[in-house]
Amino acid sequence: MKTVRVLVVDDSVVIRRMLTEILSSDPAIEVVGTASNGRLAIARLTQLQPDVVVMDVEMPEMTGLEALPEIRASHPRLPVIMFSTLTTRGGAATLDALALGAADYVAKPANLGSVQASIEAIRSQLVPKVKTLGGVAASPTTVAAPRGPRSRPRLASARVDVVAIGVSTGGPKALAEVLPALPASLPVPVVVVQHMPPIFTKLLADRLDGSCAVHVREAAEGDALEPGHVYVAPGDFHMVVARGAGAARIALNQEPPENSCRPAVDVLFRSCAAVYGAHALAAVLTGMGRDGCRGAEVIHDAGGHVLAQDEATSVVWGMPGVVTRAGLADRVVALDRVAPEIVDRVNVGRVPTPLSFSKAAR
Repeated sequence: MKTVRVLVVDDSVVIRRMLTEILSSDPAIEVVGTASNGRLAIARLTQLQPDVVVMDVEMPEMTGLEALPEIRASHPRLPVIMFSTLTTRGGAATLDALALGAADYVAKPANLGSVQASIEAIRSQLVPKVKTLGGVAASPTTVAAPRGPRSRPRLASARVDVVAIGVSTGGPKALAEVLPALPASLPVPVVVVQHMPPIFTKLLADRLDGSCAVHVREAAEGDALEPGHVYVAPGDFHMVVARGAGAARIALNQEPPENSCRPAVDVLFRSCAAVYGAHALAAVLTGMGRDGCRGAEVIHDAGGHVLAQDEATSVVWGMPGVVTRAGLADRVVALDRVAPEIVDRVNVGRVPTPLSFSKAAR
């Protein structure tokens, strides 16, 4: 059986020992070395040949952010998972790291009440990510044969009234490519579930808003969905679309996680199908696991349209791969084709409006 070779990089001896013990407890993972800062990590890459690097953000001599560009230059395909604090500063640094080429991150747990609880929280996040990015599937991604025939004509002419996007691992960079390519004149709202903890989702939405013609914000309870606006589900809350006061509005809840996720893509997609039926368009982008598959099935069966990102441009072809293998994807497209596909579908049944990529032009 293949084992994933891991290099652990952290300036704390205690954290290095803890991460080593957590990772080594899985027979599919071997910790081949440790380093106390980014400079030492870079020096050991050639000797140790790790499959995955787990690296702290803030370290003396060379931080994780400073090390990432050099790692990308010498080892462009080596997955790096950042180990960051669940704070505003840690979240901002994590988003910087993802923009610099980190594959994923794990947030350091806080206020869990015991060391053992913290260890288990890290284990549940870190081990599956290391195994998936290292080429050892943490869980099967195959799915049962779809229920019933999937032969109804696709690309139907039903007008799209909402776009729902589900994304996880690799999501911030994917959203940073897709959302800025949407025009300010987009005549429908966009709702997004990105698997991220609290604080991180607000920072992500604010960053995206600065680079997009559409308005991007972290969703709040009762928000009325408006055309040309993007609503990002807040961390630790499921987000649903519901009818209320004559408009479609955002509702948030903390019901149990689905697919080990809160927010969950399935929850959002089901609500879009319930409110919009055949007028919903779902896009499932890069991410681990299978969140979004059951919700995509509900949208598909309601007559809506489903896009999936292709394997070649996905950091992890888990979520979009499951949707594709289940026969639910009407189109499987490269990341740079997602936004044009959305715009094309939204224009069906509408008089095309001039494209504007300026918020001031709205």
